[in-house]
Amino acid sequence: MAQVPQAQPTLQVDNDRVRVIQWRFAPGAETTWHRHEYDYVVVPLTTGKLKLWDGKEEKFAELEAGRSYYRSLGVEHNVINANAYEFAFVEIEFKTKP
Repeated sequence: MAQVPQAQPTLQVDNDRVRVIQWRFAPGAETTWHRHEYDYVVVPLTTGKLKLWDGKEEKFAELEAGRSYYRSLGVEHNVINANAYEFAFVEIEFKTKP
């Protein structure tokens, strides 16, 4: 069984208010299963498709470079690059509560 490549996180900022991570995915690479502790915004650097596995069903998200989206804390999933090329985004987690 071939090993799945892992997405490569690069921590850019981590302080008491925010955490900013750039994620780079080789074709087929995944984040592995994880749960978000904070509300977050994703800023795609690439246009393409990601496969999202939530433990029950597989969904596909079409993302456009520069078109951000927001999610609330508690999201559980594995994110997989469904493109034949590298995909990248910046994830910004908000550690402070409103």
